[in-house]
Amino acid sequence: MLPVNINGEELEFPVRMYAYGYTFRVEVLVGETVVIFEPDDEGSYRALVDAAQIEKSNALSIGLLRAIAEALEKLR
Repeated sequence: MLPVNINGEELEFPVRMYAYGYTFRVEVLVGETVVIFEPDDEGSYRALVDAAQIEKSNALSIGLLRAIAEALEKLR
């Protein structure tokens, strides 16, 4: 479980980390949507999710994705 603080509220999301080529990916389950995070060239995390999923899901927002990426960076 990944604890994420957004807008003063503490949320937890199930995560799964796995090897991907020479790097790794982290799957985070947000509501019913799996969002994949991977490190970019600068070492920050980027979310791989279809924009249509963000529009369709009430649980997903750009702010939430940023908060999850920040929580993942704190785990390093």
